[in-house]
Amino acid sequence: MNNIGLVSRTDSTRSVIALGEVRFGEGLVVIAGPCSVESEEQTLRIARAVKAGGAHMLRGGVFKPRTSPYAFQGLGLKGLKILKTAREETGLLVVSEVLDTRDVSWMSEYVDVLQIGARNMQNFSLLKEVGKSRKPVLLKRGMYSTLSEWLNCAEYILKEGNSRVILCERGIRTFENYTRNTLDLSAVPALRELTHLPVIVDPAHGTGKVGLIPAMSLAAVAAGADGIMIEVHDDPAAALSDGDQSLTPAQFSELARKVTALRAFMEGLN
Repeated sequence: MNNIGLVSRTDSTRSVIALGEVRFGEGLVVIAGPCSVESEEQTLRIARAVKAGGAHMLRGGVFKPRTSPYAFQGLGLKGLKILKTAREETGLLVVSEVLDTRDVSWMSEYVDVLQIGARNMQNFSLLKEVGKSRKPVLLKRGMYSTLSEWLNCAEYILKEGNSRVILCERGIRTFENYTRNTLDLSAVPALRELTHLPVIVDPAHGTGKVGLIPAMSLAAVAAGADGIMIEVHDDPAAALSDGDQSLTPAQFSELARKVTALRAFMEGLN
């Protein structure tokens, strides 16, 4: 792979992106929360539960790019206000997806990390806009993208002056149809060779199956991931989106305990 530029790793130094006590690139960051913000009551219940279970950040979608135009599209501004309330109550920092260049500035007032989803990985206007925002950006891998293409998209953000980029492997589309996507865990050690940027893994979208998430989360940590992002819902069967890949709070708590223990064990080996 050719040297891309600002994202490339030139020595042993890796970037650490600090948001208060949360530090991507040091230790293991656990992000958890509902796929979609459905109501204030639901979001606060889940936020409290994932905080108690070991999460460092809260995720929640308020603008939902769905395959069907008739599926739940999110609560928009109302959802952002709910996330802000959850942050104020629990102290959890918030990450949520931005879809439109026009929303970057005002959405940055409500969230701590702006997420660029897989469908927008190559939305170059949006990449440039979040690059100007100086707000940390979580950049998900496109479902058909190579590592080179992904890193070039991160380069767009860095080129605009924003060096606070976190890469997120969330599975790619292959001929396999048992899982929602094929989680490419080889991307984690490969990216640690290629770039100084932190790399986290989303095993929920990577598999689409609750039963596979714990094993893939542990495998991600073993591969060297700087964090994991897990979807959690207290009633997955009634979730407005992605219930099939949402852990219950009890399942999440058990998983968080295991991945934290594994990370500590691995650090003891070094």
